[in-house]
Amino acid sequence: MSRLIFFFQEAVRALRRNAAPSLAAVVTTVVTVVLLGMLIPIFQTAQGKSEEVRDQLNVQYALYDDATKAEVAALRSKLEAIPHVAAVAFIGKQKALETLKGELKDKSIVEQLHTNPLPNSFEVKADDAANLDGIREAVYPHGPKGKAISPIISNPFDRQQSAEKIEQVTGALKIVLTVITALLVLASLMLVGNTIRLSIFTRRREVEVMRLVGATRWFIRWPFMIEGVVVGFAGGLIAILILWLGKITIVDPLSSSFSFLAAQNNSTLSFPALVAILFAAAVLVSTIGSGVTLRRFLKV
Repeated sequence: MSRLIFFFQEAVRALRRNAAPSLAAVVTTVVTVVLLGMLIPIFQTAQGKSEEVRDQLNVQYALYDDATKAEVAALRSKLEAIPHVAAVAFIGKQKALETLKGELKDKSIVEQLHTNPLPNSFEVKADDAANLDGIREAVYPHGPKGKAISPIISNPFDRQQSAEKIEQVTGALKIVLTVITALLVLASLMLVGNTIRLSIFTRRREVEVMRLVGATRWFIRWPFMIEGVVVGFAGGLIAILILWLGKITIVDPLSSSFSFLAAQNNSTLSFPALVAILFAAAVLVSTIGSGVTLRRFLKV
């Protein structure tokens, strides 16, 4: 216990002696953790919204107006028999018109129609959005321009382009988040490492004396490692305080007005769990920065 106290005192003394670089390392850790604390919920919310929209994707098949009830029933059976089909719903002309009216801002467009131009259709939902292509191929074995599995199918219409855009946006978001995270972590490692390097340089004579009197490698290393832990602890604590203040003063009051902000409340990663992860990451990154610097520059 007394040795641990000695190591801690040595680490604090070194941090005071190198106040400017130590402060820079703490500030960098704070910025890194704050940005990560903002980026991770944004990514999770965007991912959740993407999955929500993907779950709503389906493919619909318009039917000819002269299709008989028997033909419609036969087609429903064929569609339900296709692998990965979760549900098949018949959408009548009147229901389709009401849905269109509900989606339009200008209701007068529908009200001015003298006849209903929309066809009857079947809405086919897959057990997973990734299986929609397989369902399309099963309904049109020879492609969209070929023959369908039933002569009463007029044409397909779906939101395939929307699905592709969702995949592109989510993929780009993942890449951007990964790059930013890597740059932030690298900057923290370098600054913490430089702080420990300066501490080693100013105490090189002391280290040499300790080596001459037979001090073990870890006896010399421990104070420097603790410096990294202290930097990470201080930076993580300040960053978490900033994130908490931002949550209660900005995010929570605006959640009722903005659905995107409200979505973070339903995230699989709760705020306490996020705080724990960020705090552990801050300490771990600072400790690794110290360890890498020691391995490279402290020849003991």
